[in-house]
Amino acid sequence: MPLVAVVDDEKPVRTALTRLLRAAGMEAEAFAGGAEFFEGVQSRRPECVVLDLHLPGMDGQQILERIRRMAEPVPVIIVTAHDTDEARARCLAAGAAAYLSKPLDDRLLLNAISAAIGKAAGGRKQILPSKETPS
Repeated sequence: MPLVAVVDDEKPVRTALTRLLRAAGMEAEAFAGGAEFFEGVQSRRPECVVLDLHLPGMDGQQILERIRRMAEPVPVIIVTAHDTDEARARCLAAGAAAYLSKPLDDRLLLNAISAAIGKAAGGRKQILPSKETPS
């Protein structure tokens, strides 16, 4: 079972996402912020990170850039309730595997995670940035 880290400062969002991931057959570990996440990955490295863009302290952009500098970076799916073209472009240029708007479409998120994990593992799937709104 792949381990997916969820980094979001809103407890109801963390809870909902970890339940969704577990129901989809993945392990999920939730973190309230960047410092907590980086402490957690020292003991266990996730295969993918679902990362809120707007966090207190270290924001999602800073966390993404730090993950990309790790010896073995993991794919990052950025999620945000405050979607802007500028933020989308910055995150994708910084190496985000996908950029999704809240409220999240469960299927779109699960597909993005599967594709990111597959691509990181040498798979042929590729994620194209999407501005799709959940239906």
